[in-house]
Amino acid sequence: MEKYHFRRPEKMIQNRDKMVEVIKSQKYMTLAMTKDNEPYLVTLSYAFDERRNCFYFHCAHQGKKIDYLQANPLVWGQVLDDRGYMHGKCNHAFLTVQFKGNAEKVTDIEEIRYALHLLIEQLEDDPEPVKKRFEGKDITTTAAIIRVQIQGMSGKTNLSTDS
Repeated sequence: MEKYHFRRPEKMIQNRDKMVEVIKSQKYMTLAMTKDNEPYLVTLSYAFDERRNCFYFHCAHQGKKIDYLQANPLVWGQVLDDRGYMHGKCNHAFLTVQFKGNAEKVTDIEEIRYALHLLIEQLEDDPEPVKKRFEGKDITTTAAIIRVQIQGMSGKTNLSTDS
């Protein structure tokens, strides 16, 4: 993905299935974007579509996220599986997946419905009642759905207890 190499290649997650497992096990990502050379970082809930190789998230139709994404759709993000500080070892256990992508507001109503269902399934313990609440409603006025098409991913892990 990048021209840089891992300083500690033994910590690199190279298996895409393992990266997808990390992504699917979490509910929040951190997404970095820029506008006029000014950075903006936000943590948000998401859904991941493995088949389409993209993330979806929702936000207001207007505001800072939309302004930044319209100015520069190239984003960088991270999903973190934080396993906690390892007391007595001065170390921290984690798995992360970093990704580069292109963000775009979804306008197709069927894709909006699809993404909303994915979001509900990823976030809700009991998704069916929530899905039913949205049936027959004009969901395009409620929130904007953003698709982040992944251009590249890498992963890193620190689960060993001897580091």
